[in-house]
Amino acid sequence: MSVLALILAATVANSLVALAGAVTLGWSAKTLDRILHILVGFSAGTLLAGAFFHLLAESLEEMPAMEAFYLVFAGFILFFVLERLLHWHHCHEGKCDVHPFSYLIIFGDAIHNFVDGLIIAGAYLIDTPVGIATTIAVIIHEIPQEIADFGVLLYSGFSKAKALFFNFLSAATAILGAIVGLLLSSRIESFSLTLLPIATGGFLYIAGSNLIPELHKECGWKESIIHFGAMLFGIALMVALLWLE
Repeated sequence: MSVLALILAATVANSLVALAGAVTLGWSAKTLDRILHILVGFSAGTLLAGAFFHLLAESLEEMPAMEAFYLVFAGFILFFVLERLLHWHHCHEGKCDVHPFSYLIIFGDAIHNFVDGLIIAGAYLIDTPVGIATTIAVIIHEIPQEIADFGVLLYSGFSKAKALFFNFLSAATAILGAIVGLLLSSRIESFSLTLLPIATGGFLYIAGSNLIPELHKECGWKESIIHFGAMLFGIALMVALLWLE
């Protein structure tokens, strides 16, 4: 296979991970209702750990610390502005059937997957075995994140079909990232490094201002412990994935 075919196959496979939420299509509304807060906690943990231990850590390895922190802050502010615009557009009459932060999840994940596409393309341009290893690592890294994102979209008011569609759509930006990576092969590293800290700021904003406050709405101590455990599990899983990088 040509390098182009390998890169496209790898990014398509990575995008299909977003359909993992399809396993819930046969579940009852009662079952889904019981696990949605758990998935929100899990998502908060994966976003926080992914931001600090993966995206930010990689950014600090490749650029001056202050430059990385400026971009993280810019990403945080960008997502704040986006949420205000979404809230104004969708909820200006006081009614909001879908939480605006669901669109932030989609947008943030789209940036993240776009960067994954750049990384996969860059790896295959170096060597095929390196590309294969990178693809496997990225896919394993994406599985918990995509499942968590799907749960958050359901919790925010999306139907199962709509949540699957938009989750896949945001994951498919990996394919676009790979194509851009091929076109900008000489500049791929600097381009992806600029996006990483911006995505970091976005993930921190979503987890801190949207997901964690949702967990605080649950007053029962038993449920609170379960949701906190789900968040810790998400953090632990993302930290464990560092061994694959």
